[in-house]
Amino acid sequence: MSQISDAPLTAARPLLDRVAGPADLRDFTDTELATLADELRAETIDVVSRTGGHLGSSLGVVELTVALHAVFRTPFDKLIWDVGHQCYPHKILTGRRADMGTLRQGGGLSGFTKRSESVFDPFGAAHSSTSISAALGFTIGRDMGQPTGDAVAVIGDGSITAGMAYEALNNAGAEGRRLFVILNDNDMSIAPPVGAMNSYLNRLNGAHASLGEIAEGFMAALPAPLREQARRARELAAGSPPDATMFEHMGFTYIGPIDGHSMPDLLATLRVAHARAEGPVLIHVRTVKGKGYAPAEASACKYHGVAKFDVASGAQAKGGANAPSYTSVFGKALTDEAARDPLIVAVTAAMPGGTGVDVMARRFSRRVFDVGIAEQHGVTFAAGMAATGLKPFCAIYSTFLQRGYDQIVHDVALQGLPVRFAIDRAGLVGADGATHAGAFDVAYLSNLPGMVVMAAGDEAELMHMVATAAAHDDGPIAFRFPRGEGAGVEMPERGQVLEIGKGRVLREGISVALLSFGAHLVEVQLAAEALAARGVSCTVADARFAKPLDTDLITQLARHHEVLLTIEQGAQGGFGAQVMHFMANAGLLDAGPRLRTLTLPDRFIDQASPAQMYRDAGLTADDIARTALAALGVETLSRGASRATVA
Repeated sequence: MSQISDAPLTAARPLLDRVAGPADLRDFTDTELATLADELRAETIDVVSRTGGHLGSSLGVVELTVALHAVFRTPFDKLIWDVGHQCYPHKILTGRRADMGTLRQGGGLSGFTKRSESVFDPFGAAHSSTSISAALGFTIGRDMGQPTGDAVAVIGDGSITAGMAYEALNNAGAEGRRLFVILNDNDMSIAPPVGAMNSYLNRLNGAHASLGEIAEGFMAALPAPLREQARRARELAAGSPPDATMFEHMGFTYIGPIDGHSMPDLLATLRVAHARAEGPVLIHVRTVKGKGYAPAEASACKYHGVAKFDVASGAQAKGGANAPSYTSVFGKALTDEAARDPLIVAVTAAMPGGTGVDVMARRFSRRVFDVGIAEQHGVTFAAGMAATGLKPFCAIYSTFLQRGYDQIVHDVALQGLPVRFAIDRAGLVGADGATHAGAFDVAYLSNLPGMVVMAAGDEAELMHMVATAAAHDDGPIAFRFPRGEGAGVEMPERGQVLEIGKGRVLREGISVALLSFGAHLVEVQLAAEALAARGVSCTVADARFAKPLDTDLITQLARHHEVLLTIEQGAQGGFGAQVMHFMANAGLLDAGPRLRTLTLPDRFIDQASPAQMYRDAGLTADDIARTALAALGVETLSRGASRATVA
């Protein structure tokens, strides 16, 4: 692979150099805007080659980004990007070009839209399918006299599969207010989109251009080639009633499909819509994810998320990982369990590769179900399968499982159905920042009656927890694991079923007990070594379960140590709170150990490397050791000092 350079960008971008903000685009000719798009695409490729990030989605909307900023009066008009994966060209045009080298790094630009970062980011995003709801909120504000202009929501064909998008379309159509929805249809989500909506859009792409009585005024104002396409489309397409798309049935004027890489077509359509719209308008734009960069266009995932890469070859920088990733361990372990048990099925919400269930899909394709970006449906769908006697594994990132919480409560836990929740990306996740942190699942699952909550201390433990979940039929069970590579432990040939609610002791001592829950176990063991080097004898235990707790283990640790620390990669109210609650009610705090709970702090932590984020959170091995020493009443201990001398 070619060496990736950290040299500053030097390529000539004469038109882009004239852009200090979107207002400058309104002085360009249409021909200049098309050339500007070419420069913007090249700039985006150069930037992401040095930072990594979401490349394919950004390349797909370059022309659309230029056209929207040229026609609408941002930031007075509100341009709202759904998810935000595609916002890099937008950031370059809105005064952040000089800072793009800091993208997704500590103290740098977010990889998503972020209100605190720019007035051109009116609504923050990173989870999908929120843009139409937010745009309608801005529209109501405008109509009630607030100082804001038109609202434009840009939503992808993957994001529009989510139920929230339809709730918003339904509401916006009923309100009938002037609002713009741009449907960016590239036939891709993170993975290829699934479901009836994708099929419907494909049918529209072959038939419609601009339909319905309200659309007549738009159609008449379009350039002749598009006008003729629209007329032919009306003859070919039939709905119920005739000539109506589902969007028109919901109260929208529908225009499309438009070539999203034709600057003349985009500008003409947006200008007509901007001038004539009185109610809600949906403009269907066809784009190509990864457009203009051959390696991205040829990639199966269209370079959705990439590491730093060589522009000439497209080859991405490879990490020097020695241990397998947790996700790959889960995928293999699940597939092995599925090979032994034909009742095992898997559900994912548009993330087969991200969650590892693609491994099982390659071998047992009829037993893996991708429901699209629809976590609520996915959870209840899994509950329905569990009610038949199947053994569903619902594999969803921690940050996205939050979206299905009511379904976890009402449809799974309340009915005691044995859905197995495989929770990837637990803890802090690095460059994706606070929006994708898996901080809250331990707290929001542990308070549910009948729920079993596990966390893997290492990749071997993850194998055991997959086996345990597969064998568990007495109600719902969840296990969490982090992003990235494992600890490098020796791997078993097969996962073993764990006794529910029982932890393990890895090291025995007499002064300080370190009770770890989850993948921070490596840091906990390093902290124990640091304390031992200072003469403090430590016990290290891996709780394995936040619910039910290993109360025998906790009781023993409390009775035989002066200090007990709980450590977890989650928010306050999680594992440590469960331990404290038990100890308080059992009287173990009355004259027992000095208890300290180490959790993520009560704030959101901005993007950085995971190590930097955990340092910010106060959860390094040194932080753990210092907390133990402070609880003992000692700031430092000399090497080799005995516990007796400390006392």
